[in-house]
Amino acid sequence: MNYKMRKLNVRPYSILNLTAVLLVLAVSLLSGCEKKAESRLQVEKGFKSDVPDFNSIPGVKERKEKFFAFIQPFIDEKNAEITASRNKLLELYKNYLNKIPLNVEETKWVDNLAKEYRLNGKKIAPDTRWILLLRRVDIVPHDLALIQAAKESGWGASRFARSGYNMYGQQCFTKGCGIMPQDRAEGAVHEVAKFDSVRDSVRSYIRNLNTSTAYHDFRTIRFTLRENGKVPDGYSLIPGLHLYSERRDAYLAELQDMIISNRQFMGS
Repeated sequence: MNYKMRKLNVRPYSILNLTAVLLVLAVSLLSGCEKKAESRLQVEKGFKSDVPDFNSIPGVKERKEKFFAFIQPFIDEKNAEITASRNKLLELYKNYLNKIPLNVEETKWVDNLAKEYRLNGKKIAPDTRWILLLRRVDIVPHDLALIQAAKESGWGASRFARSGYNMYGQQCFTKGCGIMPQDRAEGAVHEVAKFDSVRDSVRSYIRNLNTSTAYHDFRTIRFTLRENGKVPDGYSLIPGLHLYSERRDAYLAELQDMIISNRQFMGS
């Protein structure tokens, strides 16, 4: 014991100091373990931390503007891609109507587009195929895409948006494919899909409206507006989304009300 005391050269007041240091180290280690455990738990739950905390923004006007500004670039990006494809498709369709044969490269491009828009492999007459492609290869107006994102994600605050980047309430039907809804009815098998990014969620939503049989009416209204020389707008297309929600007409009315009351926050 004397050896240890001489080796450490411990004085009475230094024992207190040493105890304090050890306590600090213990607290730090414990805090670090807790943070690591919390981090692991968040990863296991699929928590995504890069969706802004819009609820922390105090002003309603600023909160809405920032939410729309966050989502719109993803919508604009996908719509720009669609517009480029649509313009090329229209040019080739004009050639088709004028009996100008498509070359090998053009034929392959149209075939790939049909595959992308889920028309590939179906026995469809050539004239019908062109029209179906023109119905599907078109934009989703940004006002509609913005409002549905706000509605379905609770202005970015829902756990599906925060934990799964799902801004549009999109569902999946394979066990473990997404996040379990807390209010899911007994016997139901759907989950709320998880995405790798908000960008992926936006692109999936637009693809869904452009390809799913549930939104045939949506595409018909949009195509009719085009045929009449009008630019499709979100408010006019909402009636074609009657299968988007089980609430049917009540849901559509809410979307239309939201578009009217939030236009001032959407920007151009």
